[in-house]
Amino acid sequence: NAASLPPPLTGPPRAFVANLGEDLGLDVSTLSARRFRIVSRAGARQHLEVNLENGILFVNERIDREEVCEARGTCLLHLQLLVESPLELYRVEVEVLDINDHAPTFPWQEYVLEVAESAVLGARFPLESAQDPDVGTNSVHTYRLSPNGFFSLEVQTRSDTSKFAELVLERALDREQQRVHRVLLTALDGGVPERSGTAHILVTVLDANDNVPAFDQPSYGVSLPEDAPAGTLVIQLNATDLDEGPNGEIEYSFSGHAPPHVRELFHIEPRSGQVLLKGSLDYERASLHELYVQAKDRGPSAVAVHCRVLVHLLDVNDNAPEVTLTSVSTPVLEDAPPGTVIAVISVLDRDSGDNGRVSCEVGPDVPFELRSSFRNYYTLVTTQALDREVVPEYNVSITARDMGSPALLTRSTLTVPVSDVNDNAPHFLQPSYSVYVMENNAPGASICSVSALDPDCQQNAYLSYSIADGHIHGMPVGTYVSINSDSGHMYALRSLDYEQIRSFQIEVQAQDAGFPPLSANVTVHIFVLDQNDNAPVIVSPMPRNGSVATELVPRSARPGYLVGTVSAVDADAGLNSRLSYQLLQATDFTLFSVAPDTGELRTLRSFLEQDATQQRLVVQVRDGGQPALSATVSLLLSVVETMPQTLSDFSEFSLPPEASSSSPLTLYLLVSLGSISFTFLLAILILTAIRCRREQRSCQGDGCSPPCSATCLDVPGGGPPGYCYKVCLGPESAQSDFMFLKPWGAPVAQRGGMVGVASPSCG
Repeated sequence: NAASLPPPLTGPPRAFVANLGEDLGLDVSTLSARRFRIVSRAGARQHLEVNLENGILFVNERIDREEVCEARGTCLLHLQLLVESPLELYRVEVEVLDINDHAPTFPWQEYVLEVAESAVLGARFPLESAQDPDVGTNSVHTYRLSPNGFFSLEVQTRSDTSKFAELVLERALDREQQRVHRVLLTALDGGVPERSGTAHILVTVLDANDNVPAFDQPSYGVSLPEDAPAGTLVIQLNATDLDEGPNGEIEYSFSGHAPPHVRELFHIEPRSGQVLLKGSLDYERASLHELYVQAKDRGPSAVAVHCRVLVHLLDVNDNAPEVTLTSVSTPVLEDAPPGTVIAVISVLDRDSGDNGRVSCEVGPDVPFELRSSFRNYYTLVTTQALDREVVPEYNVSITARDMGSPALLTRSTLTVPVSDVNDNAPHFLQPSYSVYVMENNAPGASICSVSALDPDCQQNAYLSYSIADGHIHGMPVGTYVSINSDSGHMYALRSLDYEQIRSFQIEVQAQDAGFPPLSANVTVHIFVLDQNDNAPVIVSPMPRNGSVATELVPRSARPGYLVGTVSAVDADAGLNSRLSYQLLQATDFTLFSVAPDTGELRTLRSFLEQDATQQRLVVQVRDGGQPALSATVSLLLSVVETMPQTLSDFSEFSLPPEASSSSPLTLYLLVSLGSISFTFLLAILILTAIRCRREQRSCQGDGCSPPCSATCLDVPGGGPPGYCYKVCLGPESAQSDFMFLKPWGAPVAQRGGMVGVASPSCG
């Protein structure tokens, strides 16, 4: 029977502990005869002894609680008492209470703390805690800081009730004014009488990195079996530093409080933060180890932060369960019904009693379960339909756990491959394909590639490609394109012409080799891109009877006089059909110019007496293709004194046979030009009539002369802005005179005896 006795603490030798004879109900007079004694292990220290004359348990030698129990919260001495004749055995637990016989101590008498002068107010600097071997209220209770004008002290409490101090910056530092600050840190315990320890803090003001490492948590707890081998990873510590480069590279190490026996048992990798087992553990000697670890970056003004790791040792039994796969049937078809047997498993534990009783289970999130057939035998069966395309292989974790305390377990992994069935049709990577092919391509050239995927495997995933039957402009699709049945590459079988066919589409089918085969279709849109393979065609002016086009120009023409317009069309599209005009040859380059966008031929200056009466011009029309194509037209301009009422070559808009047959674009252009011109003239007449009627009404009774007005309109379609048309209406004029003027401020050509000048206020 065990008795809990009120003990003395660490009392002096021969101090009274308890009256065992009275407490255990023994006859004190027979204790000596019955050889009443304390049974202890060989070599163990005998802290307590029994007086056989009176049965009193007393202190045989001074007890140091910190030596006997280290950091345990409760310190118990377990005594085995033996009495013979008859034989009786008693178990006595003596609790050793703590007294405040230790003062707090710092690992160093002086701390050197480097603080950047740019540190913000309120910045915290963790200080390494003082340690007190005493426990409870006798341990470290609080900290104090000597008065100073820059720093204060905040005491924090960890989850395990231990205290640590942080130095808080209260006033901005200036290294140029004061480079060093000295303060005194005092740690006080809560015992009676109170004990204390001090350390000097030397604060050096430097330009340092502004972030200190930070552990994920201030205290870590980990459990470790006592039979863990050397090299076992105890815990992976992680501290983060927001700085970069060396200022953010962290090194881990034991702090100054780590006792020698901890350094012998554990090792810290400086760069990775892994705490590894170095020596052999013994649960009976110490069930708990405290590791004080610090993290410090590699910057020039590094500040160390600290954490505590509590390593709890687990007592283990001797033998772990053994798992044996006696029969395995793999692979399994993905359409196998639920309940299909995959393997037969036997489990054996060589221990007896609860340590030999074993339960077996499979890991989570797998479509398998274990069914117990008879003692120590299990069958692994499927619980649902499988899908090889989702999970082609399962790693089934089988866990066997005994009933020991603590329990031992063994994990065994069984790989279960899933075989394929043809349950998936092919699918193309795109819902449709758009292919752009330049015209005049070489027959047999590759134009694109289609690709489909089949989640199945082996022959169920082997795909062949084909083109569905169809027609393009009345011709079989097979005469336009072909496809490689293995790769999906498509080839053009003929040269395409943008002016004849601009787009078409085909259907491509992908079919697997499974049984039965499955297939999928996709539409391929093929667009033909234009190439600059058509030169411009001159449509105006057209030479008469195969000769050079002629035109009459009055000698009185002013600068800007519109001689005529050179017009051309191009069967290509886009930039390839964008035309520009230039004067390639001229009798006198100073006399005429051609508008590069519209082809309008105008005079640059007035005619002089010495100018030739026959002016020969060659106008070139170039498209915007690469390389550019061009056409030229020759013009013969005759300078006359008066203009006859004849139609010039510039009014010829009939297309040559080759131009009209090359493309319908020529006809469209002529119709568009005619419509725009008619609408433009009609709008001018309406606006002029309205303006003149208003002026006549305002001039009635005032003797106004017939009005002449200059009207300015912007011509749409990219023409030169600000053309002015002067319209004069009156009884002496039977028609309106239209004068085409140059942009604002240019003099107007004289026609019908009237001269107008365009200005910004025109209209």
